Amino acid sequence: MEIRKVERISKALSDPSRILILQQLRQKEDCLYCHEISDFIDLTQPSISHHVKQLADADLIITEKEGRNVKYKLNQVVLDEYLGFLTTLKV
Repeated sequence: MEIRKVERISKALSDPSRILILQQLRQKEDCLYCHEISDFIDLTQPSISHHVKQLADADLIITEKEGRNVKYKLNQVVLDEYLGFLTTLKV
């Protein structure tokens, strides 16, 4: 994994709200719709959009448009690559 990508993912994970979004995606196992995020996180819609964009830019989530709705899925491949990279740092 490229260092730039590791950096982008690490920055995306540096916010507790983004980690909460990822945790909810993990629990959901299938997908999470945009409007569902506001049910468990006390943020304005623009703030939620900002956090989701950061996660998407880091490739941690996959966004899919479904009519007027947007759904999000956890990008397990990228997450596994990131965790694999972190494992290489262990002594």
